[in-house]
Amino acid sequence: MATKKNFQVTQTLQQQLDGERRLVSFDSYDLSVRQLLDMFESGEIDVPPEYQRQFIWDESRESQLIESVLLGIPVPSLFMATNSDSTWEIVDGVQRLGTLAHFLGGATLLKKINRSSALKIEGLDKLSALNDTYYTDLPKSLQLMFSTRPMRVTVLNDKSDQNVRFDLFERLNTGGISLTNQEIRNCVYRGPFNEDIKRLSLDKNFMAVINLKSGDSKNGTAEEHALRFFAFYDQYKQFDHSVKDFLNNYMQHHALKKISPNLEKIFRLTFALLKKNLPKGVVRGNRGATPVNLFEGIAVGTALALKSGKPILEANLPELLDDQDLRVFTTGATNTKKAVVGRIEYVRDFLVN
Repeated sequence: MATKKNFQVTQTLQQQLDGERRLVSFDSYDLSVRQLLDMFESGEIDVPPEYQRQFIWDESRESQLIESVLLGIPVPSLFMATNSDSTWEIVDGVQRLGTLAHFLGGATLLKKINRSSALKIEGLDKLSALNDTYYTDLPKSLQLMFSTRPMRVTVLNDKSDQNVRFDLFERLNTGGISLTNQEIRNCVYRGPFNEDIKRLSLDKNFMAVINLKSGDSKNGTAEEHALRFFAFYDQYKQFDHSVKDFLNNYMQHHALKKISPNLEKIFRLTFALLKKNLPKGVVRGNRGATPVNLFEGIAVGTALALKSGKPILEANLPELLDDQDLRVFTTGATNTKKAVVGRIEYVRDFLVN
């Protein structure tokens, strides 16, 4: 019996591996600290804007990394991904790269990591003589020793499946502040579509309709709401069960395309109408934040109602916020195809019938 069970497990595992395995191709390099920082300074290594808030190590922790490099203690690899122009984009190791730049950096590097002055070493035990010193205080021999220390860099090359980049950002992001899924998308699926999403997420009516939690104002949540609007408006009937994969695939497919004038028009008309009729935004009762499933239903349903060309029953919009039938589609198992289609088409029909 155990043998049969083991065979079934092995067979299932093999099927999952065959189905989920993607083309992954890496190159590995040993670069000196100086080479690494020269590439960073020149822009050949890019740190996406979403990662800027990850430069958070304090001077004591940074000093420990500098000590490790000097002592020859292995430092974890930096992970990069190759961009279309052959530059590298950092995936994991922002603090390590930032620390090296902070210690050696001139004005250009310090500006890149949002530091006003170079790192002064502190709190070391093994190399206590380094405490209270800057890189420029070291004798030339130690400066040379440090700047020529090798750093292992693993680079996902352009032969790899594009979605592998998302997986890497998600799985290898070990920073003190984790990126949200949308921040990862902003790093991975760059292009005109992403720029349009960012631009439209600043629309005043859109921002008035979505009530974000205080911590979500600068972490890509607004952009994800805008992405949800376009993805579900365009393809809600093709939704399966994973919102993350659905949004990833939509953004990847549209990355190099601008949002069409017609789509932008329906976006602006939708949120102007919602702002007019829902002055407190898409919220239920006294809850301050916008429930994302309610947002999808009301925003996309309203857009489809506008698209139909029929007169909109604007007075019905406030009723939808606490409508019990709509609540069925926006609570519980909300990410099934039935629930997604149900809430969007319920709102559409509620506004035009």
